[in-house]
Formats: sequence, structure tokens, C-alpha cells
Amino acid sequence: MNTSPLDETIKPILRSFDHVLSQLASASSAGKATYQGRMLDTVKRLLKHPGGLAALEARVEALEQAGIFAGTDWAVPSSLVPGMVGNTLKSTELRTVALECVNLLRFLAVVRGVHSQPRLPVEHARHFLTQVLALNLDRILGAHHEAARVSAGELDAAVDQLLKHILDKVGTEGILGQLVDEVWRIMRQRPIQVDHVKSMILQIAIAMNGDGQSFRASDTRLGADRLISALFGPTDLCREDPGLAVYRDRLNAADTGSLQAEATGMARAMHDTGLVSDYHADFLRFVMETGQGHLLADALGLSSTGLDALRCYQALVQQLIDVAVRPGTAQAVLGIALMLERGILYSPPIAPSLWRLLGAKLTPDCEAGLIAAFGTDPTPHQRLVAGVMMLLGQPLGIGQGNNPTCQSARALSMWALNDPDYLLWQLAQATSNDRIIMHFEGQPLDSGTLPAGLALHTPLDADPVSAVLVPHLDRIYAEMGRRVLGRGEDPHRWINPELHGWWVGREFHIAVDVMTGKLHAYDQFIRDFHIAYHPLHNGNEPVIHPQPAGIAVTDSQGTFVGWHAISIIRVALDQSGMMRVYFFNPNNDSGQDWGHGIVVSTHGNGERLGEASLPFAQFTSRLYIFHDDGLETAMAVPVEDAEVAVIREMAHKSWACDRL
Repeated sequence: MNTSPLDETIKPILRSFDHVLSQLASASSAGKATYQGRMLDTVKRLLKHPGGLAALEARVEALEQAGIFAGTDWAVPSSLVPGMVGNTLKSTELRTVALECVNLLRFLAVVRGVHSQPRLPVEHARHFLTQVLALNLDRILGAHHEAARVSAGELDAAVDQLLKHILDKVGTEGILGQLVDEVWRIMRQRPIQVDHVKSMILQIAIAMNGDGQSFRASDTRLGADRLISALFGPTDLCREDPGLAVYRDRLNAADTGSLQAEATGMARAMHDTGLVSDYHADFLRFVMETGQGHLLADALGLSSTGLDALRCYQALVQQLIDVAVRPGTAQAVLGIALMLERGILYSPPIAPSLWRLLGAKLTPDCEAGLIAAFGTDPTPHQRLVAGVMMLLGQPLGIGQGNNPTCQSARALSMWALNDPDYLLWQLAQATSNDRIIMHFEGQPLDSGTLPAGLALHTPLDADPVSAVLVPHLDRIYAEMGRRVLGRGEDPHRWINPELHGWWVGREFHIAVDVMTGKLHAYDQFIRDFHIAYHPLHNGNEPVIHPQPAGIAVTDSQGTFVGWHAISIIRVALDQSGMMRVYFFNPNNDSGQDWGHGIVVSTHGNGERLGEASLPFAQFTSRLYIFHDDGLETAMAVPVEDAEVAVIREMAHKSWACDRL
């Protein structure tokens, strides 16, 4: 067989590659970091070579076994987030780009069946790659803008080639359809942060309108048109996305009937999708500026409940719109509408607290944190007011971002849902004093004097309220943990009631022994949870206040991943007669596969906006901590041994298999 010149040019690179690979494989755990850098430098050379991608793909399993991912964020593939891949591939740190390329080839090898990962099922790998492809369709379709071409990095061409290669192997069939389904699935949860969703919709629009693209036109039937129009052309006067200047001219020339149609059309698109167009924000500002406030209720899509609140607090709402609603903060429109529908303005402290927020002057540090997360336009104050509107309207839409701060996110959600004036007080402290003061067992804790907790910096991928409050809450949470060290029990017994509020039940139940990590009195734990929360066992007593709880998170194989904080919102029958636990999960996306047939539902089983749910037994099998109020239940119904046995078996087969 003759060797082509192309093959000859790659041989020296491959010899160097294999040599460094052997060094990496034989290095100690401490020494791998040194060889990882050298390995990635060789990967870069290989990626830039015309025949290098195939050679790298053939060596991806050996790379993983040698430890290329050891000690990095890529070490646990099941925890990786598809939405972060695009920015990583654009990084100026070329070793990081190279590592992400190797990671994508690892996922592709799993999908093709040439590499097995015990904790990375084929379907999970395929879903991950599908999302990555969908979020980077512009690179696949060659829809780079001029700035991208001018600033193209040395690996950009190789990355584009890799993505097209993955597309060839995974297949184009259904990519758009899966992306559209994913967007609808996420938006049914009504998250506050929707920038990643808007990016997905933009990719859908590019793919559907691109010349020469290979995606089937039938994919458009999966709801893509509704998503695209909701963002870029929700009504007749902006149907073709003419730009805000042209749209404002059309509004100025429109008659009364056309303006009424705009108002109802905007509201319909917003409540249908959970997305708010910049045109909607501009329409509200036009309505306010031209004295046509009678259109406001229709533009917000209010029911009689929201309309009554608007009429009672019209001056406040108009001022909130003036400050918070503009292109760039359009989602605040949905927040204001849902806040009015909740009726929380009738609580005496809320309206004055919001007036205080409107007049607040942020400290330089507070402004700097918001600018770091969101930029300077809109201003930090405008951005913060918009964030408050979204959180008060969508208390179950907050997420922790890519930050280990589930406790703080859960607290913010609880306060927005159950005690909004307390939330606004905490925010007032942070924005005026750069600190918040809370009490633990009678002693004041001042966040301004405490060391950093898990959140070392302002969270850059969270909502505006989180950007301001989470660093303070995280310090206080960490200090509470330090103060209960050595008590021999789980610290959340004392922390949860003090951190979250008086309504947290003082009776504390835990499924494991803190000292050994083993299951402890687990059958009684199961029975106690039924008596505390199951309506058929506790005399039909509802959940009065949201209650903090802890779950043992498992992956799609049922393998234990870690402990996680959630809130139990309510327990009720779904439309099929199944008793379900409805809960809030602060991890940004509640729809997860916890293995062994336990798939968390976010839609279609009686969930309200932002709730996740599971059948009662399945939820209990992943529960490890809960609180109850300790009140005697007069009509308690004992739990059958068979029910306990089913739950015990589900736990033993998953997170508790090593805790027996």
C-alpha cells in the first residue's frame, strides 16, 4: 500500500502524540497536570492537520484512560452542560478548546458504541450532542458574522469541522425537532433566565431560513414558528421583525383598533410561550408615553384578579414599567403580569417596599457586581428592578446557575413565594449597606464581616437578585454551618429554620446516620414522611408553607451523585388519581432522569408553573431529609408494610446501595 504525502506529514505528529500519551498514562495523580498540558498542545496540532480529526477520534478512549480529564471540570461527563460548550469552543485558551473537542469526541464514541462509559448512557450522550449541535447550528451552517470571521482563532476551522463531523455521525434527522421540543420543555417551567433559550430559538430561525440547509421542512410543524414569532414578530405591526425604530413609527401611525390588536397579540404570545419580545417592551413604553394606559391590562394579559390589583396600584405599576421595562429587560413584562395575578401587592408592606426599591441608590460594589454579570445597558438599577419583578412574578423560576448555591437559591424562591416583604428587606440591606444581617440562635450574623462561602464571586450566570444577594446569603449559610460543627447531627436540623424562616417545621427527620453515612431507621423515616405529608395518611392536611427538604440525587443509572436542596410545595392527586409530590428544584432544569424509571415531570401531571413532580413513593425513595411541624395528627392512617417495602427497595437499588 502506497503512503500518501498527507499521511507522511501527520506521522511525526502522531509519534509525538503517542509518546506524550504514554507519559500521561504512566504519570502519578499529582503529575498528570503537567502532562495534560503537553498532551493538549499535541491535540491542538493534530486538530489543525487535515487528517488529524480521524486520528484523534481513534485515540479518544486511550486519552480518557490515560487521564486527560482527571482533575478537570470534564471529569464527570454526566454533569456537563450542553449550553456551555459553545462558549468554551470560542475560548481564547486553546488548551481548553482542545479539551472540549476531545470531550465531544468522547461523547460521540459512546453514541457510536465504540467506547463505553458506565455513567454515560448512550441516550444521554446522544441527547447531549443533539443539544450541542442545535446550539451551534450557526457554525455548522457557516452563518458566521463578520466579527467572528475577523477574530477567528487558530482552532476555529477545526472546531467547525468537528461539529460537522458529529452532525454527520449523529444525523440531521430530528435535530431541529428535538431542539424545538427542548425549548418548549424548558419554557413550560417558566424560568427567569431565558438567554440560553433565546439563543436556541435564534439557531432554529437561522437553520430554517438558511440556504442549502439539510433539515427537513416538516420540523417547523413542531412549534418552531410560535417560538420564533414570540421573540421576533409576535403581532401584525412587527411580523417581519422590522426593528424597533420602524415599529415605533408604525405605532405612532396606528389607529385605535390596531393598537388594541397589538396589546392582545403581545399578551397572547407572552403567556403562550413564557417569552417576551423586545417589541412588547417597546409597546408598553409607547402606551405609557402616549397616555394610553387603558391598553395596559390587555397588553399584560390580566385576569380579573390582576386587573383589580392594577387598578388599585396603577401609579406604582406604571413607575415599575418605566424603570424596569425596556429592550434588554423585556422578560420583566411577564414578571409584572404574574406578580399582579398573585395579588401580593395587597399585602401592606409590599407596595412601600417596591417604592423604596424604585428610589434606591445602589452602592458602588453592588453596581459593580451587576455590571460584571449583565453589563451597563440597561443600568444596574434598572436591571435589578426588572429582576425583582421577575422573581416576584415567578418565584419558582429562579435557578442557581452553574454555582454550588442551591441553599441560597431555595431561600430566595421561598421568600419570593411566601414572604416577599422579607426578600425586599434583605435586598434593601444589600443595596444600601453591602451587607445583610440575619440571626442564628439569637446571635446576629453580618455578611460584611464573614469570609466567603462556596460562592467566591458574584454569580455571573444567575438572575439580578441572585447576583446581589447570593454572595451574602452564602457567607451566612457557611457561618451557620461552622457554628454547628461538632454537634454530631446534620447541620440542617438547625440551619434550615434559621435561614429560611419561622414556618420551617422544627421536627427534623433524616434517613442516614451522620457519623457513618449508613441508613438509619429507614422504615420509620418512610412512615414518618407519609404521616407528615401524605393526605391519605395525615387526615388530608395540606402543606401550609413550602418546606425545605434534601434529596439524594441519582443519575439516569440510579447511581448516587450527591445531596441536593429542594422545597416541597404541595402534595396532591394528579388528573389520573396518582398522589404526587410537587416540589421546587433550584438547579435550573427540574426535568431529570433519576434512574430505574424515576423521571421527574415538569408538565402534564398537574404541575403549576415552575413545579416538578414525582409519584409519592418515587419521591420518597430519593428523599433523605425533611421537616414537619410536629403537630399531632388526629386522623393518622398507618402505612402498610408493602408500601414501605416498595420504597425501601427503590432506595436500596440506587443511592442507598452502599449505605446498608
